[in-house]
Amino acid sequence: MKARVKWLDHMSFVGESGSGHSVVMDGAPDAGGRNLGIRPMEMLLIGMGGCTAFDVMLILQKARQQVTDCTAHLEAERADTDPKVFTRIHVHFVVEGKNLSADRVKRAIDLSAEKYCSASLMLGKTADITHDFEIVEV
Repeated sequence: MKARVKWLDHMSFVGESGSGHSVVMDGAPDAGGRNLGIRPMEMLLIGMGGCTAFDVMLILQKARQQVTDCTAHLEAERADTDPKVFTRIHVHFVVEGKNLSADRVKRAIDLSAEKYCSASLMLGKTADITHDFEIVEV
């Protein structure tokens, strides 16, 4: 896997993935940024959310669960001093569908957290990561 991050100006950067996608990152105004893009640490948190949501959906689809929507809401806390690593992350999944099994949803989340989600497992070295979920019947 490869990526490139190129400085634009002030504290703005463009990140380019090896798969050909780009995203603008920028700092907060108090750090010299102009608030033109996502913060790098926000991107890290979103990346973890995408990784775990991908796993959960893949596992639920393989289990033939009739999922119509899945949203991972993430909330994180960071250390007060440098390096300001994540110290706590909570992921709340809202899984919508028809006749969903709570046991299968819980198992999918647990498998992602404990075995498959590389991002969660890396961030779990510094952060206490917790999960919960709700099922919305449609």
